[in-house]
Amino acid sequence: MSNLTIYATTWCPYCATLLRGLEGTDFDLIDVDRDPDAAEWVKSVNNGNRVVPTVRYPDGTHATNPPAGEVLRKLGELA
Repeated sequence: MSNLTIYATTWCPYCATLLRGLEGTDFDLIDVDRDPDAAEWVKSVNNGNRVVPTVRYPDGTHATNPPAGEVLRKLGELA
């Protein structure tokens, strides 16, 4: 498992945009439609809402619907 995890769905346009922006970056992708435990974690960090994409960083912090540039900046800071 890599240090960056993205919680997403196949039908979400915001997820698709983020994933395109992160091409070439190592991450684990979890489909919350197929993983109930992951969906519950997403809800737990988004005030009970299943908002995707939600990103979990190597340091345990998370971001909801971040732009790819923000994700890359944060990974750079953590490196």
